[in-house]
Amino acid sequence: MSDVILRNNVKVIGKGEQTIVFGHGFGCDQNMWQYIVPSFQEHYRIILFDYVGSGHSDKASYTTERYSTLQGYVQDVLDVIEALELNNIIFIGHSVSSMIGMLASIERPEYFEKLIMIGPSPRYLNEGDHYFGGFEQSDITELLDMMEMNFAGWASFLAPIAMNNPELPMLTKELEHSFISTDPVIAREFAEVTFLSDNRSELSNSTVPTLIMQCSDDSIVPLQVGEYLHRNLQNSMLRLMEAKGHYPHISHPEETVAIISEYLQ
Repeated sequence: MSDVILRNNVKVIGKGEQTIVFGHGFGCDQNMWQYIVPSFQEHYRIILFDYVGSGHSDKASYTTERYSTLQGYVQDVLDVIEALELNNIIFIGHSVSSMIGMLASIERPEYFEKLIMIGPSPRYLNEGDHYFGGFEQSDITELLDMMEMNFAGWASFLAPIAMNNPELPMLTKELEHSFISTDPVIAREFAEVTFLSDNRSELSNSTVPTLIMQCSDDSIVPLQVGEYLHRNLQNSMLRLMEAKGHYPHISHPEETVAIISEYLQ
């Protein structure tokens, strides 16, 4: 237990009997939840953690072999749940963590009561006329090449696009700082796993009730993706947010809290 707690920098706060586990997205860490966690800690037990390779996790535990697919990150989630002997959890995942949480729930559905997905995508790449994910293969190749050649340049390029709230420059800077503080090699490998993953075939295996929170004007996950997920995930609800960008829990915490709270009640 203590190995996992240290490895994934696990924090336990809050007062409630039911547990919410928050899973951060690519290029981020548990601090990205700081604007919405206070709204839940009076009534829920909150679990925060960093995936291995992110935040203040134990970077020495990172291996390319384990984290070359999303399954390594799925195992991080299951390890944290088992170390703390959790059950009937609410898993709130941002971006790629939405799929990580879903895959974990398919493997061990008895651990999960609800899934809440913020800006989720089962597939970021377009596939002819069959599927629109928002990116061409050449877009992802360029992104990965930029990360390799000029990591700081990549961070300053992607942060304003992903945040998409130019009237809040401090938030863009905060995201850029989060990107740049990650290990460049690990970040590139996580990016490759994230943007080249395809979890569409797993959607029909998911049985846990799911809330899909789709931002308006999200440059990373277009509206069609949220609609696709809703059509293909049984027992799911789709909520279109007024929030712009890919990080509503940072840029629009009040709306994010309101939608989650309404769903949980």
